[in-house]
Amino acid sequence: MELTVAFGLIVVGLFAGVLAGMFGIGGGIVIVPALEAACGVFGVDAAIRMHIAIATSLAVIIPTSMASALAHYRRDSVDLDIIFRWSLFVMLGSLTGASIASLVDSKVLALVFAGLALLTSIKLILFPENRSMTKEIPRAVWVPVIPFVIGKFSTMMGVGGGTFSVIALTLFNRPIHRAVGTAALFGLIISLPGAIAFVISGIDDPRTPPGNLGYVSFAAFALITPCTVLTAPVGARIAHAFSERRLSILFGFISLIASARLFYRAFA
Repeated sequence: MELTVAFGLIVVGLFAGVLAGMFGIGGGIVIVPALEAACGVFGVDAAIRMHIAIATSLAVIIPTSMASALAHYRRDSVDLDIIFRWSLFVMLGSLTGASIASLVDSKVLALVFAGLALLTSIKLILFPENRSMTKEIPRAVWVPVIPFVIGKFSTMMGVGGGTFSVIALTLFNRPIHRAVGTAALFGLIISLPGAIAFVISGIDDPRTPPGNLGYVSFAAFALITPCTVLTAPVGARIAHAFSERRLSILFGFISLIASARLFYRAFA
């Protein structure tokens, strides 16, 4: 059983890396459900399975997002101006999200993940075209709320931020390929403080399995991370071969599958 789970996590890592490169999502959209299921196989307390899945996913996203962002940067698809303007608020949102997530039950986190992934999939499948609200990203006083919310909910879901960043940036008239590249770098800004916060909040939790650092599973991290780093640049190359419409629809279906699985787990 252990070897089967290990092989499954390696496959998930390879797939997650491709998705990270294609969509700037860090791979968390598939890593979190897979890790939650793996925790169930090994008999981890149901109350903290999602905490471990999310924390480990965030840890994996740190090197994955670096590899993905570098591949997109080489194709001139990272908007550094937006990175500089939004980074602080994304980081504050990430810390807030990790603090909230550490205090709630796994079932609540599963429902948050599933619900937000479902909304994302509906938008991308039914309305894949880039419908811009503005010609440029506004600089109004309310704008920092957007990156704060992106950081907050991305950390609560254990994803790199692409799920929300891509939608937000395309609504502000950024081409999806450039939005994906920028979201990949946001993944690092979200995942680093988020993972640290989950380590700190879980360090004294007696329910965590042996070999964990807080809520982060070292074993799962070691299996998945090399695979995601290896395949993230491949995903970036694939993304630039797709049209905007096809890229949006494909991302939508992946979000829909992840959402359905976690809804099932939450109510099973």
